Amino acid sequence: MRCPFCKEDDSRVVDSRTVEEGLAVRRRRECTSCGRRFTTAEVASLVVVKRSGVSETFSRQKVVSGVRKACQGRPVNEDDLALLAQQVEDAVRATGQAEVPAMEVGLAILSPLRELDEVAYLRFASVYRSFDNLEDFEAEIALLRAEGEPVGQEPVGRPFNVSASRQNHEETNTARTR
Repeated sequence: MRCPFCKEDDSRVVDSRTVEEGLAVRRRRECTSCGRRFTTAEVASLVVVKRSGVSETFSRQKVVSGVRKACQGRPVNEDDLALLAQQVEDAVRATGQAEVPAMEVGLAILSPLRELDEVAYLRFASVYRSFDNLEDFEAEIALLRAEGEPVGQEPVGRPFNVSASRQNHEETNTARTR
C-alpha cells in the first residue's frame, strides 16, 4: 500500500479490525520509509450491472433514494429506509456473486418494502414491474390480501372493485353538490 505522505510503496500493517458488521476491514498501517501512520479500509466490492450493460458499485444510498420516492407521504422514517437498504445489501451479497443484475436488486427491495409499508410497496412495484393498467393493480392488491390471510382460509371481504369504487365516489360527489 502506497504511503499517502511520502508515496513510498512499502508499508506494514500495525492493526486490523472488522467494521460494518464484518463487511469491511479497517487497517492501521505504518510507512517503512517515513514512519507515519495512516488508515485503509478494505471492502468486498459489489457491482450492479444495469440493463444497458453499464456497471456501477452497489450503493445503499441509491436504494434509499429510490424507495424514498415510493414512501413519500407514508409513515416511514430515515432509520426504516436505512435498515431496508441494509437488508437489500445483505440479500444481494448472500447470492455470493460479485456482479448482480439491477433486476435482482429491485427484486431484493420488494419483500422488505412490503413488510415496511404495503402502500409504498404497491407504488414501487407499479413502477418496477411496469404496471400498465388497473387490472395489474387489482391483481397485486388481491395477492396482498390473499397472502395476508392465515394459511388454509379464503380471503375475508370482497376483492377491490375499481368500477364500484368509482361509482361510490361519483355518488358521494353528486350528493355533496345537491
